[in-house]
Amino acid sequence: ERAVVRCVPSEPKLSLRFVLPDGSARHMQRDQAEPLGRALARIATNAAKGRGKAAKKREKARAEGGPAGEAAAAAPPAVRLFSRDGEAVAEEVPNAAAWQDGAMLQIGEAQYRVERNPPALTELQLPRSLLAGFPVCPKVSAEFAAPQHCLFRWYREQRPAAGGGAAAGADGPAWVEAAGDERVFTPCNALVGLRLKLRCTPGDGAQRYGLPREVESSGPVEAGPGACTFDSRHLYTKKVCGDGSIRAVSYNILADTYAQTEFSRTVLYPYCAPYALELDYRQNLLKKELAGYSADLICLQEVDKSVFVDSLAPALDAFGLEGLFKIKEKQHEGLATFYRTDKFSLLSQHDIPFSEALVSDPLHKELCDKLARYPLVQEKVLQRSSVLQVSVLQSTTDPSRKICVANTHLYWHPKGGNIRLIQVAVALSHIKHIACDLYPSIPIIFCGDFNSTPSSGTYSFINSGAIAEDHEDWVSNGEEEKCNMLLSHPFKLLSACGEPAYTNYVGGFHGCLDYIFIDRNTLEVEQVIPLPSHEEVTSHQALPSVSHPSDHIALICDLKWK
Repeated sequence: ERAVVRCVPSEPKLSLRFVLPDGSARHMQRDQAEPLGRALARIATNAAKGRGKAAKKREKARAEGGPAGEAAAAAPPAVRLFSRDGEAVAEEVPNAAAWQDGAMLQIGEAQYRVERNPPALTELQLPRSLLAGFPVCPKVSAEFAAPQHCLFRWYREQRPAAGGGAAAGADGPAWVEAAGDERVFTPCNALVGLRLKLRCTPGDGAQRYGLPREVESSGPVEAGPGACTFDSRHLYTKKVCGDGSIRAVSYNILADTYAQTEFSRTVLYPYCAPYALELDYRQNLLKKELAGYSADLICLQEVDKSVFVDSLAPALDAFGLEGLFKIKEKQHEGLATFYRTDKFSLLSQHDIPFSEALVSDPLHKELCDKLARYPLVQEKVLQRSSVLQVSVLQSTTDPSRKICVANTHLYWHPKGGNIRLIQVAVALSHIKHIACDLYPSIPIIFCGDFNSTPSSGTYSFINSGAIAEDHEDWVSNGEEEKCNMLLSHPFKLLSACGEPAYTNYVGGFHGCLDYIFIDRNTLEVEQVIPLPSHEEVTSHQALPSVSHPSDHIALICDLKWK
């Protein structure tokens, strides 16, 4: 028998679970500092109660329905704890030190092997939507274990027998192994119409395994959409690039909170089949698309918090990527940055909301004072919920190589050019503080949806290092909201993917809004992964579609240190 002990230093109590000889389960909470003798005495009392109840039941059975009589009070059994060496553990030893892995608990004649902090699953979930040809990435949360050390076994429902007879037994469907023992399983077309089951055994990498758990899919595998816009791009990204290179991706993935509105369905994307706007469907496409890019860095915009926690983080973790999330102020969506953990480790994070940083950080005092002269614009800037996510990463193979990865999504309004200029000025000042003051001379990668075309003031400012006070974008929303300023920044930034004809393609608009800016002094472009062809993008009129999960297109490039 097993006696499972959970003892975590940061918690005042430990828990102890075991099954008494009479079959009753016991779950006890004891102070970690309490002497062992008190815990053993409580176990003895519980065991005696269990014996007494069992004796009463036997007495009642003998009486065949007559008066039960008074069962003799059961004497508490001898309860002792022995160390792995077979020595009795002294009763004055604190619980935290006494209950060691491999010890033996004796309750009367029964013996229990103590398992201290064994691997345990705390959560195991399958996605609600399963498509043939698309990876199924379970959400696995564990304690004293790690998903990469767990054992996985996939099963499929047995098809109904010929003639319509069900293959299910009396206890439910019959399951057969589905030739999958990896964390991620990609169902083939032959499994369409069948449900899946996953059996997961938690492990800790030291040959310790906990109790397995099973989960069944809520619905069957459905047919996939066939060819997707990203299939041809995956031909360029089959392998992770070498040590001296970095594959970077920037992608606005279209938040569910915006895709599911009546306005989106009827005005923005009326050409898109309603099922293709559903989150579960789009997540299938998105996970396959992102996994297939074999990226080292992925910067995403419009990431719903629940999508990050329940879908993207578990899925990309299975492909070797760790995720960081920054939610927008007063919103349900935000930014996510993922990095490949065998190439990079996280040194520090420096995320900011633009509006808060502008008024509270001395870095931006000069800009804040300039803006105060234009109260209408100032009010609009401070109302915006936009944020900047900044992560400093260090190479795992060459610690001298560090990199500053910034990710943002600027204000969207077509007449908001002046607001975007202020936001990007705050962003560049903040990045300057990190890449020049905190980590002098480290390279910069600045990704995002800048909502700015190559002809805009924002693009010109980032690219050239300055913006004139008479630039037309300062009056983007009319004379009453002009805010002429001369701004500059010290970086030499380059759009790594150039200026594509478009990165956003919807029914009423197409244009280049997304960029991966790099520090041209320290980084250079090895290759740019071609965007989908115009025929692919417009095969279902516009984006999103049954073959593309967003209204934007991912930018992908391979970079290397100079």
